Amino acid sequence: MANHKSAIKRHRQNLKRRARNKHYKSKMRNTIKEFRSALENNDLAKAKELFPGTVSLIQKVSQKGIIHKNQASRRVKRLHGALHKLQQSA
Repeated sequence: MANHKSAIKRHRQNLKRRARNKHYKSKMRNTIKEFRSALENNDLAKAKELFPGTVSLIQKVSQKGIIHKNQASRRVKRLHGALHKLQQSA
C-alpha cells in the first residue's frame, strides 16, 4: 500500500477510474453481444435498430480513452460488415 499522501490519493483515483472503465467496457460488450445475437437469429429489423446505439456506445468508450480509437474503428467496421452481409443474404 502507498505511504505518501499523494500516492494514497493516486491509488484512490485509480480505483474509481478502474471501476468506471469496467462499467463502460462491460456495457459495450453486452450491447455488442445483443447485436450479434440478433444477427445470428437472422433478425434484420432488430439488428438495424440496435446498430446505431451500438456504434454510438463504442465511439463513446473510445472517446473516453477506455479503448483505443483504432480498436473502436475496427469493431465498428466488423459489425457493419456483418450487418451488410445479413442484408445481402436477405
